[in-house]
Amino acid sequence: MTRTDFAWAALGGDPALASQISAVAREGVLPARLPVRGTARACVAVCALAGAELTAGRTGGKVPGVRVDDGAVATAFHSERHLRVDGREPVNFAPLSRFWRTADGWVRTHANYPHHQKRLLSALGVPVGRGFLTEVVAEALAERSALEVEETVYAAGGLATALRTPGQWAAHPQGRAIAAHPLVTREQLDTAPVRRLAPLAGDPLLPAAGVRVLDLTRVIAGPVATRTLALLGADVLRIDSPRLPEIDDQHADLDFGKRSATLDLSARGDRSAFEELLAEADVVVTGYRPGALDRFGLSPGALAERRPGLVVAQLSAWGGYGPWSGRRGFDSLVQVATGIAQIEGSAERPGALPAQALDHGTGYLLAAAVLRSLTEQTREGGTRLVRLALARTAAWLVDAPAHRDEEPADASYASDPWLAETDSDLGRLRYARSPVSFAGGPRDWARPPGRWGTDPARWA
Repeated sequence: MTRTDFAWAALGGDPALASQISAVAREGVLPARLPVRGTARACVAVCALAGAELTAGRTGGKVPGVRVDDGAVATAFHSERHLRVDGREPVNFAPLSRFWRTADGWVRTHANYPHHQKRLLSALGVPVGRGFLTEVVAEALAERSALEVEETVYAAGGLATALRTPGQWAAHPQGRAIAAHPLVTREQLDTAPVRRLAPLAGDPLLPAAGVRVLDLTRVIAGPVATRTLALLGADVLRIDSPRLPEIDDQHADLDFGKRSATLDLSARGDRSAFEELLAEADVVVTGYRPGALDRFGLSPGALAERRPGLVVAQLSAWGGYGPWSGRRGFDSLVQVATGIAQIEGSAERPGALPAQALDHGTGYLLAAAVLRSLTEQTREGGTRLVRLALARTAAWLVDAPAHRDEEPADASYASDPWLAETDSDLGRLRYARSPVSFAGGPRDWARPPGRWGTDPARWA
């Protein structure tokens, strides 16, 4: 079974449809010891196939052919690196987001957001303004064990993860919990009526046209999923708290095709506005820690009660199970915990994947799961719940011998054919086009991102 076949089966897809996929393999794409190229291609391929399947359901025709090109995939998986804003190259990692030596090994921290940096420094007892910050932090970490740093920083609400080998992760309670769950968790929560989607016509064919998506995600994986749904025609409205501002360059990269508004769900007026949006939503995508939004009535069960027939898509770093289910996490930290950084590194220093492939790959899988849920609703109805986790995608990547399909490449790779430019309220943007492609489908987003949080909180 190829990695594409495995991913399509995890989504509940008809195995016969996988024959609609063709691929272009290219040299020099996402080089790594682990099968990153094949995994990335599989994630994009099944997302495109799920869009093609929904297209066929709405047109009454055959499932269009899907073409996945390694060059397009690699360019998209590096989208944050290819981004330019008025010619300026963005900064993707803050100075305190990096590997550090500890007394007994290595730890990786994540401090891109100011509140995460503040909590990291507080946990380590490092006051802001005390000397050259990276040197002071290095001294503080060198005196402690990696596990002590991990526990201390997480207890303070920060982000730090000790380097582990694959074997150590497999024996860890969270590693065992991850291994016990499927790549994509799929549930039907009730017997809501069959969904009726209007017939589809036009050029390009937009399988998600008319679908309203509430986007409650941040950083990479969730926004990759929702910008893909926007590409395919969905009305995607991203909602953020005004107390958690976004990094401008991250917004410029990840919010193509969407609109962006802010609502404080703890304020009565904003909560009422959100409930009005929910009453007309078709899909809710969340990317916060499991349970973090439950106090706002956003658990899957509560959503199903208020809006039967929804697709609820949940993304997390560590999964909604096991002792780490309530922990924050990012792609870089999941690589460190699961042994990927050890595999990709050397005896002198841990390494990393050639792209934030857990984020991007999981994002395309999440979009695929939403599209497949919409197709299933047209046949069987029901409120649908799908769950994915970066750590589960990591386990699939590390399980290379079971699904290795890294065939020889027959073409070279350069990113230029998959880059485009557009004017926007943010300036002149150079960006990576989406790798999701099927016959008759869209080739680019209908609109660039606007300014973060400035759109009205209402459907288009």
